Formats: sequence, structure tokens, C-alpha cells
Amino acid sequence: MPEIATISYPSSDKNQDSNLSNGNLHDDDQVDALPSENDEQNRPEWSNKLEFLMSCISMSVGLGNVWRFPFTAYENGGGAFLIPYLIVLFVIGRPLYYLEMALGQFTSRSSVKIWQISPIFKGIGIGQLVGTTSVVSYYVSLIALTAHYLFASFASELPWAKCEPSWGDNCVDSSQIASEPQSANSSELQRVSSSQIYFLDVVLKEKSQIDDGIGAPDWKLTLWLLLAWVIIFLVLVRGVKSSGKAAYFLAIFPYVVLIIILVRALTLEGAVDGLLFFIKPQWGELLNPKVWKEAVVQCFFSLAVGMGPVVMYASYNNFKHNSYRDAMIVTTLDTFTSLLGGMTIFSILGNLAHNLGIEDISKVVKSGTGLAFISYPDAIAKFDIVPQLFSVLFFFMLFVLGVGSAVALHGTLITAFWDTFPKRKYWHIALVLSIIGFCTGLVYVTPGGQWILELVDHYGGTFLIYVLAIFEMVAIFWVYGLGNWCYDLEFMVQRRVGLYWRLCWGLITPLFMIAVFIYSLVEYKWPTYSGQQYPDEALICGLIVFAIGASQVLIWAVWIVARDSTKESVWAKIAKASKPGPQWGPCADNTRKAWLKYKEEAKTRRDDLIYAKNHSPIVRKLCVLFGLYDDFIVQDSTNL
Repeated sequence: MPEIATISYPSSDKNQDSNLSNGNLHDDDQVDALPSENDEQNRPEWSNKLEFLMSCISMSVGLGNVWRFPFTAYENGGGAFLIPYLIVLFVIGRPLYYLEMALGQFTSRSSVKIWQISPIFKGIGIGQLVGTTSVVSYYVSLIALTAHYLFASFASELPWAKCEPSWGDNCVDSSQIASEPQSANSSELQRVSSSQIYFLDVVLKEKSQIDDGIGAPDWKLTLWLLLAWVIIFLVLVRGVKSSGKAAYFLAIFPYVVLIIILVRALTLEGAVDGLLFFIKPQWGELLNPKVWKEAVVQCFFSLAVGMGPVVMYASYNNFKHNSYRDAMIVTTLDTFTSLLGGMTIFSILGNLAHNLGIEDISKVVKSGTGLAFISYPDAIAKFDIVPQLFSVLFFFMLFVLGVGSAVALHGTLITAFWDTFPKRKYWHIALVLSIIGFCTGLVYVTPGGQWILELVDHYGGTFLIYVLAIFEMVAIFWVYGLGNWCYDLEFMVQRRVGLYWRLCWGLITPLFMIAVFIYSLVEYKWPTYSGQQYPDEALICGLIVFAIGASQVLIWAVWIVARDSTKESVWAKIAKASKPGPQWGPCADNTRKAWLKYKEEAKTRRDDLIYAKNHSPIVRKLCVLFGLYDDFIVQDSTNL
């Protein structure tokens, strides 16, 4: 990608008043000065560039890479799933990740404040906070479960390795190794492993139905939940000054453990069979739209796009930071980690199938929390060499992965409130929100908690976030304008925006996402838990969570238009509210001046070229999409 003409950035002072004008900078609009409000505090920055990169890695490389990706790949074509997953990464994941990273760095604002780019869409940022709140509420409860298993692993014998007398006659010791394969008609298939009984009956005390309620929180899990929230608060207590230091450990340690476990897993009998089972492609699944939908969902879950943490972390960057490089590193590393996690997990499951005498590895695979807290502990219990050590390493890795992602998600909420109430101390907001998060998380440590977790994840953590991401793409590239955003980005990173980014942002990514969303609606099925239907009341609650988040787009759009007291028509007010607000652009005064000057001169040169060529509106849009005008503009640009 060729470099853009060098731009000289004047020294910036974030304490200066932002009494500058901001233009209505649409592709076909004249620059129109607007007064700016001064409500920005002296925003802290990362101590160094590596802290930001490590924080992004610890955020994106999380629990989804280790247990969600392997099972999703298995369910959707095995090795063939990697093809749609990589395609989705390049046309949706990577463009969205780079966009959000650049947005945060360009404005030095939270995921709500960035919507000065088009104030009528402010509800997108508010709705994303609803989605982020939903995710972090149950995510920390999973960390609590890993903490329980971590400390239980220090026992002289793993507590789930052998059956207790009270667990029933059909219980089979997880430490037991089958001496011969089981037949399909064998009654052995009806038996239940001690690891499964331990997780469902001892740890969760799970209910088979929630028609009569979800029950009271378990006191032991409540303490583990409290511990998880205390650790998250301590990591975030000083903002990026403390979370940046912790990021080194949160980002690097999981790789050390993952590689150790992978090396050990590959030496186990049956590991190769498990590995082949994971990567063996089922080519027919490539034509199944469901596979592509699951690839998109996995990409969102893994990279944490559409929820605000990427914007939040990048908002603490220096304006000149090379965000392009970091976006490429993180998205590539995230995919590598998913593959590494898949190899590790299915090597272990291959050994588990071998030990149980089961030829079909799918018989030992359980999805979601079952994969992490039933299948893995069951396999570790069969290790003949210090299973406690591998159990401690495995669950400590999961704990660290969970904390890294939870810190980013919770930090997003804290930053959004801090930007709204800048006079409050950061740690005060962090403490209040952590207490609220702990109280909310109590619902997930009840006997019916896993039922609620699946429901909240479906409506608040997946469906809602995806819908808002579509609005995000449309608002920025079809309302604010692809050409405007490319000028902003080129000014900041001093790189030409290449054809790949223009085509993805302006056309491929939003259309792909809309197509997947339409397919999801057409093929929609009510969520279930372990194959069982939810009560109607529970489904209504899930729909309410989705409605609260999605309706923010309409509510805030109506409010912003309604508060315009001018005598203009409604359509004129909508058009005005769609244009950049007075605070859109870089925060620092001198950088903002240079940006306005650069953008106005670039727009003038582009307009002169348009009128000289006498292009039609359609041709003009195509020229912006393919960057044809900018080839002339950049070559003719002068240093600012």
C-alpha cells in the first residue's frame, strides 16, 4: 500500500479549548463551520506502543479461541470450516477490527462519543453498551467456574476423577480407561462420567427445567464470582496505567501453557486421530449457508468487534500510532490461536476417545461450557503422569484468557461512563460498575444459571451485537461517506487507503453482513438448552434484552431530531442530524486544525476534478469506491 504525502502534525495540547469549526464533510456537501463544545478531559495514553498491542491480544485471544472455535469448526464441516472462516475474517473481521481501532484512535473517544461522526446514530453506541453489558455479565461467571476448577485441581486426587457413592450406579470414573471398544448398542453408552456429574450436580447443582424459577445463588460459586470481579477491578483500577502493565502477562502466559499442553497432548495415544478428526474437511458443508453464518458469529465473538472494546483501547493511543500494523497483527494472531487451540483440544479429545474405546470422537465432544468443564477434565483425569499439574495449567490458562477479555469488555463500560462524566474519578466509576456487575452475575451462579447464560448470549451477546454492527457499517460508509472516512484515515496513518479496504468497507462487508442477517431471520429457530425448550417467559425476557439494545437506534434518532427547535422540515432535520457533529474529529486543537485544512483542500481538489470531468452521480460514487479521484489528489497534494 503506497504511502500518502507526508503530513506535518503540529504539536498537540489536549488541555486547550476545542473552539474550532467542524465541517459537514459529506461527499457532496460544502464545508460548513460549526462550533465545538469543550467537554474532553486530558485523556491518558498507553505508556508505550507494546502495551496497547498486548492489551488488544489479551482482549481478542480469549475463551472463544480455546473451546468455542474447535467445536464450532467440528459442527460445521471440520477442516472445511476453515475456508469460510478465513474468508469471513478477510471480508468482515479484519475490516471491522481496523475500522473500530482507527475510529477510537482518530477521535480519542469512547464507543458512544465517536458517534459525533453522525449524531443521529448515537443509539448504536448506546445499544452496543447493552450488548457489552450482557456479555461481560455472563463472561465473568465463566471465569468464576474456572477459578473453582483451578483451586480444586490442587487436591491430592482430582475431585471429578472418581465417583462418589451418592452419584448413582450409572456413574463411571473419569480416571478409568476402557479396555475394549464399546458397541453402538452397549448399555455402557448410557453411563455418565464422574466429570459430568461433578460439573452438573456438584458444582452447578443444575436444574433440569426452569419453569419454577432459577433458584438461589450457590454460596461457593458466589465467592468465586466475587474473586473474579475483585481481580478485574484491581486490573482496571488505574485505567490503562494498570491494565497496560497486566496485559503483558494476560497476553503471553496463555500461549506458554497452550504450547506446553499441545506438546503433551500430541504424545498421547489417539491424539493423531483427534487431530485428523478436527482438520478433516467435509466439503459439502461449504454450500451450507449455516456454516457461513456460524463463521461470522465466531469471528465476532473471537475478535470482540461490534461491542466497543477495540474502540476503547484505541482511544488511549497517540494520534500518530501505527494502528494499521497492530490491526493486522492482532487479527492474524487471533486466527493462529484458534487453530492452535483446535489442535490442542482435539488432540486431547482424541486421547479421551481412545481411552474410552470409542471410535467416533463426536461421542466424547460436548459444546459450550460442557466442552470446557466436562470433556477436558474427563480427559485430564486419565493422564497417567501428574494429572493435577496439567489440570492446574489448563484452568489457569482459561482463567487468564477470561480475565484478559473481561478487562477489555468491562473497561469499555467504564470508559463510556467516564467520558460522559469526566469530573468523576476513574476508579470510582470502575468500583460502582464492578459492584453492579457482581450483583448481576449472581443470576448465573444459580441452579438455572446456565439456562440464562445461553439465553443472554443468544439475544444480548450475539444477535444484538450483529444487528448493531450492520447499522455501524451503514452509518459510517453509506451516510458519513466512504470518501470522507478515507481522507480521515489517510490524514491519521499517512497511508493511502487501498482498494481492498475501500471495497470491503463500502460494499462487500455491509452487503455480506446483511445477507447473513436475512438468512438468520429466514431460518430462525427458538434457542434451546441441551435440546430442551425454554419456557415462554424466558424467551420473552431474552427478546426484551434484544429489544432494549436494538431500540436505542430509533429512540436516540427520534430524540436528536425532536430536540432541533429550528423551523426546518423533518427531513431537513434528519439530514442535518446525519452530518458530523461539532465534536467530530481529533481532540487536540492543533491536530484538528491540520485535519480540517487537509480535508477541505482535498475536497476542493476532488470537486474541481469532478466538475472538470462532468461525471454523473453514479460514476462519482464508483470513483470514490475505487479511489480513482484520490490518485490525482494525493499526487497533487502539498504538505500541511
